[in-house]
Amino acid sequence: MTTQDLVPSPVGPVDVEQAEAALVERYPRLVRIAYLVLPPTMGRNRRVLTAHALVQRALPRRRVPGPAVPDARRPEDAVDPGYAYVRGEVLRQALVAALPLRRLAVPRRAQLPPLLPQVWGLRLFPRAGGADELALDQLLAGLSAPARAAYVLRGLERQGDAEVLRVLAAAGAEDPAAALAELAALEEDGPVPDGARPAPDLPATPGGGERPARVAEQAGPGRTRGGGRAPDGSPGSPDRPAGPEAPAAPAPSAGGRISGAALLESAEFDPCTLQARPGDLLRRRQHGRAVLVGVAALLVCGALLGLPGDGWGRNGAAAPSYARNPAAEAALDPAKVKRVTAAVWPGAVRRDFSVWPVRGELAGDAGLLRRALAVWARPGGAVESSATPGTPVGPPMGPPQLLFAGRVDAARVVLLHDGLRIVRYAEPVEGTAGAALDFARTDAAEGPGAAAVVVTRAAGNVRYLTAPWVTGASVRDLLMPGKEPWPLGRDARGVTDALPSPAQAKECARWNTLQLRDGSGSRLLGDLGELVPARLLWGSPDAPVDATGREARAAWARTACQLTTLLGQGVRSAQAWAFARQTLPEGVGRATWVCTRAETWRGTGSRVLAQFLPPDRKAPASLAARAQDVPACGAREPRVLAGALWQAPGGGWYVLAAGGPDVASVEVTGGVKARAEGPVLAAAAQAGARAELSATLEDGRRMPALRQ
Repeated sequence: MTTQDLVPSPVGPVDVEQAEAALVERYPRLVRIAYLVLPPTMGRNRRVLTAHALVQRALPRRRVPGPAVPDARRPEDAVDPGYAYVRGEVLRQALVAALPLRRLAVPRRAQLPPLLPQVWGLRLFPRAGGADELALDQLLAGLSAPARAAYVLRGLERQGDAEVLRVLAAAGAEDPAAALAELAALEEDGPVPDGARPAPDLPATPGGGERPARVAEQAGPGRTRGGGRAPDGSPGSPDRPAGPEAPAAPAPSAGGRISGAALLESAEFDPCTLQARPGDLLRRRQHGRAVLVGVAALLVCGALLGLPGDGWGRNGAAAPSYARNPAAEAALDPAKVKRVTAAVWPGAVRRDFSVWPVRGELAGDAGLLRRALAVWARPGGAVESSATPGTPVGPPMGPPQLLFAGRVDAARVVLLHDGLRIVRYAEPVEGTAGAALDFARTDAAEGPGAAAVVVTRAAGNVRYLTAPWVTGASVRDLLMPGKEPWPLGRDARGVTDALPSPAQAKECARWNTLQLRDGSGSRLLGDLGELVPARLLWGSPDAPVDATGREARAAWARTACQLTTLLGQGVRSAQAWAFARQTLPEGVGRATWVCTRAETWRGTGSRVLAQFLPPDRKAPASLAARAQDVPACGAREPRVLAGALWQAPGGGWYVLAAGGPDVASVEVTGGVKARAEGPVLAAAAQAGARAELSATLEDGRRMPALRQ
């Protein structure tokens, strides 16, 4: 017979209180079941603790449906629903605990050592039995976990084969029929205790309508129900012995042999009646010594590292990292930020960021300012932070100056200035997730260098906050020198309309610049991907002017795309200078040599680009040479020497070279040998020829060429 031969009928739901009552009342029996099903290879101490842990975890968290049982069942198979549920959970966990651990699989909770209960310093195990108990223990060790569960359900729970199949299937056994087949094969191989055999059908109960006793209420062999006396007169109960010293001896069967069911109820398999012995005392002593030595070493190291003054403390006499410091606290107090009024800048001697008035509708939002200052001092891992090269990113040295606080596009923006840096804090209007913090060095910024600051960048566009002395703003495309600039709107706060930024463009199709007007003239500023735009200049290093004239616009139109090499480098200004003009061979025309020098806010990292402009005014400039941290093409060294290998339209190759106006002669050596008086040279060469350039100045000094 299988479980498919019986029609399941649902039992009423099981409440947590009902399951708890069954667990507490039948706790010794449930622990015995778990102990018998667990593999003996686990060791008796861990087996005892695991059995208790499995039973204690069998209590449901909420009301659960009762187990479905077949309509046609033996009377002795009837059990209380609460007890049936708890017993099923205990069997399910015990079967899981018996599964072997796999290398790559995550172990399940029942397969791990139990967290509770725990016993420290002692080893617990049931009392030792006789030869029959030892034989039964060996027999259980040779069975699989489902077969052990079937053996226990048959012998200890008095279940028939059909009920055993149903309970095993409900407990998650993969093949309940195979478990019974394993027991049947064991019976055929030799004699086994009586508990391994199927329980015979019991006769009808006297009295007609009275129900048979439930499994958990049945007395064990040799004992009477209700805790009465056994035939030999000794008191007993189904689950535990009458006294704490010695349990009632199992009753022998008809042939003087103890039955399997009686053996399952013996003290050998009772994890509630335990003996205690100490663990490995020598190993415990060794481990204790090792722990004491480790703790002492940690204390000594901590004391040495914390010594103040000239000791081993790395911070010397400094206060702890999170000690209260009045200056640091004042720098983070939104009520102490510096606010300049609009009446200051008209009468100020200097026009820099220190005289910018505070602007923005959120300048009084203390919560926004507090967040901005806190993120500035301690940016979290979720903050997107950036800084131009050479800009310190530490907290402010004191209360900073508030320049702007307002809503721009979909963000709340705060601009702060501490005398050395401009700091921009931005957060989305909804919440603070995705906050951004940007640093830019602006020391000694004055006049055009303090005329505008980037407020937001979004979707390839940029908005600026202009200085209070700016009277007008417009946009000029450097690549279109003949086109007049178009007006750029500003709101009452001084924030401009959005304009496409060349710093975020993928191609050099246009190069928009910001042209500002003030009382002294027009300024041209270019966005190089930083908070403060770079000033674009034109002319010799000793007298540069803003690149707003016709000649300057014509030269920048052909060299503007080379500005992409300066993005994100902390550039303060970029100055272009036509240092030489040269008549090309074969009557092609006159070419122009332009030197572009980019100065940085930090002083170091300046870059020099030497570019060759062919006679065709629509052709872009070609990069001839470049260098970094050299004085060439600057105020200290207002001269430069550069060269290039050029192919004429007729197919001939030439080495071209040009120097500044004070160059007396130019010489080329190596693959091509030539010399020319004056600042320019043109010598015939072969394709791919390599040569070394040098020049002699009018005062006799030698000048090397700018190297790429």
